Amino acid sequence: MERRMKTLSIAFGLTLLVGGCAIPPPKQPKEEPLYDVPPQVIYRINDHQFISLENYRDCTFGNTYYNDSQQGIRLELGRGTFENYRGRLINADPSGRNIVIPSSRPPYYGCPDRGCNVSFYYSTDGGQTFQKGDYYIRNRQYPYEQSANYIVAASADRIYIAKKWGPDDYLVDQYPLIPGIDLSKEYPPGAFGDRFAASRRPNYLDGLRTPSGQEYISCDDSIRPVNPPKSKQ
Repeated sequence: MERRMKTLSIAFGLTLLVGGCAIPPPKQPKEEPLYDVPPQVIYRINDHQFISLENYRDCTFGNTYYNDSQQGIRLELGRGTFENYRGRLINADPSGRNIVIPSSRPPYYGCPDRGCNVSFYYSTDGGQTFQKGDYYIRNRQYPYEQSANYIVAASADRIYIAKKWGPDDYLVDQYPLIPGIDLSKEYPPGAFGDRFAASRRPNYLDGLRTPSGQEYISCDDSIRPVNPPKSKQ
């Protein structure tokens, strides 16, 4: 079924800083505290596309960057966002053009009574630009823990967002991917989304594999600043 999605504002705290991105970044503080820690690669797509965590206080609060060493791309994704996604993540487009990145919140982040909404972001040009997709978590008090119930996957022509649904099933939202598509607007002719229970299409992820083999964020939490700056976060 064709899905039409409303344009949504950027979730608070996500600072997607991308040259040429269709999404204007929120204002940043003039200065950020500097932590004396080495960068960590927390998610690797292949030998040249990866996400690093830098200038971090711990594994739940730092700056994340999308990197492509082959194309010379280094884009800041945010602070206290992507590193907190706990679910399964598959970036399986063999061309490397289609990429999906889910955001989240630190475990201590305080959501309002109505809960938090958390988005995923995607690229159809190999990470040169990213756009906002949809809220994959809606009105949840604990998005850090809740994100563990999701599978997020990108293939050569679509994105799957699967939410645990009952003890043995997932509810899957499928989004089309074609170059330059804006998922917040009506899809162009021939592009369709869908929603289905994984139990009815148990093979929907067959053949999808991140080239590096990595499907979860990995961070060494034993690495901490030796002399952390005195700053309120």
